[in-house]
Amino acid sequence: PVGEGGQGLGVTRNTGTDGEEIHERVPRNAPPVWNLGHSSMNAMFHDGRIEPDPSHPSGFMSPAGDQLPPGLDNVLAVQAMFPVTSGAEMAGQPGENPIADAAAAGNLGGPGGVWEQLAWRLRQIPEYVQMFEDAYDDIDSPDDITYVHAANAIAAYEAVAFRADNSPFDRFLQGEWGAMSMSQLRGANLFYGRARCNTCHSGTFQTDMDYHAIGMPQIGPGKGHNAPGYSDGHDDFGREAVTGDNEDRYRFRTPPLRNVALSAPYGHDGAYATLEAVVRHHLRARWSLHHYDQSQAWLPSRPDLDAQDFVVMNDPARRRQIARRVEIRRVNLSEGEVSDLVSFLHALTDPASLDLRDTVPDRVPSGLPMYE
Repeated sequence: PVGEGGQGLGVTRNTGTDGEEIHERVPRNAPPVWNLGHSSMNAMFHDGRIEPDPSHPSGFMSPAGDQLPPGLDNVLAVQAMFPVTSGAEMAGQPGENPIADAAAAGNLGGPGGVWEQLAWRLRQIPEYVQMFEDAYDDIDSPDDITYVHAANAIAAYEAVAFRADNSPFDRFLQGEWGAMSMSQLRGANLFYGRARCNTCHSGTFQTDMDYHAIGMPQIGPGKGHNAPGYSDGHDDFGREAVTGDNEDRYRFRTPPLRNVALSAPYGHDGAYATLEAVVRHHLRARWSLHHYDQSQAWLPSRPDLDAQDFVVMNDPARRRQIARRVEIRRVNLSEGEVSDLVSFLHALTDPASLDLRDTVPDRVPSGLPMYE
């Protein structure tokens, strides 16, 4: 994934040019935002490092600890507080701007911190001030605007704009018997039957909101974790980094599956480019880990970054450490059954999500460009 400094959108995004290049790849794939505003979504990020926790003054556990301010509406609003604090995603690198300096110093919520600086910027734009005053009863003047208001607004927008609950599968469940094809129906029977997908992908949005080790290939720079015998930081221990429990090593949150056909690449680090490829991984997780095809990774090339991308995957000993933690059992399906299973996953696509141009404003009050 390519964050701050990159140019372009989607698969055309590059690593930047003319002295504005990215400093590193974003270590993890951005989770899809479909239906994250639903009340059942009680944790954010692949490792669940944001979740409700009444022991914190804010009411939430988060990477900010007690710096996280009160007043956030839900976990989605908490999540919206953090992309702006990441040097790789939005903030930039130390020395480039005051927000990047504050982020690098760990000052998120204090005086002069990331969120205070961003709120100050919002207060300088009269059109934003008017919009915040119209939206919030507790804002009577520019000085009342905080970044919490912005995060709550972002979460409210996401909850509406990215709601997806009118797929062929939904319509079939509501009695529209012709909504799904025969292949999709066969795939549904496999999903909820012999393929055992619903062991983890259960519930309304096909997620148990729990954490599982499925042997996903580890690509990219990693999260600074080190498997025994290594010190390069290229590993990603997943949930263990949040809980401190070794049993959680390489476990990641079960992703919801609505609009999964629109959400490539797949995996916590985007290791798989296609839906069929990630389905096949689930069927033979250990084998797929050891026989991973590196050419399918969507990683814009740059020599210094390329050298880090497959450090773990090129080391059989590190692959074995991941493989030993795999919790899912092998499932033998025919080629036709794999096709049916993928077909069912396409039946989870809400047609309204195919064109979201109406959710994008023509302009924003800051005057910044909508696309770069």
